[in-house]
Amino acid sequence: MRPILLSGHERALTQVKYNADGDLIFSTAKDQQICVWYAHNGERLGTYHGHQGAIWTVDVEPTSTLIASGSADNTIKLWDLKSGKCLKTWEFPTAVKRVEFNEDGTKLLGVTEKRMGHLGTIVVLDIKVDVDAEQSDEKAMTIVCDESKATVAGWSYLSKYIIAGHEDGSVSQYDAKTGDQLVNYNIHELGQPITDLQWAPDRSYFITASKDKTAKLITARDLEVLKTYTADTPMNSATITVKKDFVILGGGQAAMDVTRTSARQGKFEARFYHKIFEEEVGRVRGHFGPLNTVAADPTGKSYCSGGEDGYVRVHHFDKGYFDFMYEVERERMNRLNQEEQQRQQKEQKENKK
Repeated sequence: MRPILLSGHERALTQVKYNADGDLIFSTAKDQQICVWYAHNGERLGTYHGHQGAIWTVDVEPTSTLIASGSADNTIKLWDLKSGKCLKTWEFPTAVKRVEFNEDGTKLLGVTEKRMGHLGTIVVLDIKVDVDAEQSDEKAMTIVCDESKATVAGWSYLSKYIIAGHEDGSVSQYDAKTGDQLVNYNIHELGQPITDLQWAPDRSYFITASKDKTAKLITARDLEVLKTYTADTPMNSATITVKKDFVILGGGQAAMDVTRTSARQGKFEARFYHKIFEEEVGRVRGHFGPLNTVAADPTGKSYCSGGEDGYVRVHHFDKGYFDFMYEVERERMNRLNQEEQQRQQKEQKENKK
């Protein structure tokens, strides 16, 4: 998997995102720029200029007509994907840390920071998927996170729920129509912030990453934890691959933190775990600092990662990836079947006695 190195940012990456077709990659960084690249060869199409602060987040509307971004300049901006024109700016009292469109692109949520006497909120905006339409100034809904601020949030299947990860390690489920909190569970270690939340293709379940050195696979309907992936370093991002049963985790401690906590520095690798068996199956090195963000291609052909080193690395899976992993899965299933057969034989012997 020879990487394509994308060098378009001068500061640390904050988020990378594929569009729904998997042919474009969007990247944001602390250098006030949004870059868009061709996924297959890494060619840069252009940049979106307009924010006056570090850009924390970006998302692409499902038809690749619009993109949205959130920034430390306390705004959400809506852009025409093709022309790069800024169509609308919404202003807030604090920084915007996450934006996400719902499945049909008609609604956009934003997560605002808790700061300067302002509580953290999740805001919902109505969107017209048309570059010529005039977007509304009004916020369709505001959810106030008074107990623990939301760090990430997203839309479940059919835009039924808004799921949020919090600074204290808990996950909340909100009714997407009323904004009422339905449940809140302590999913990750108490006091360890959730750093990322990414969806499976059908949005029926999602994966979270946390500073508690784990990532968890969770159902949207009842917030049941299905799987836990344990690492040896704080996690900043996690994503679910399609076509193959894997999740990819990204993290690593910054140098300034390593001196205080551990003699071992680094661990700046993308980590592959088997989605079902929860076992680590491989790592991909390359970044010269923590991985801040990882994203899986919706077509299953590649993944990309963005690091503290300012680079985006795109890895296209080769034939060996698909073939080898199939063999591994088959061996695991054979082993499980043998264990099940042995258990049944043991039960039969005990019953005869």
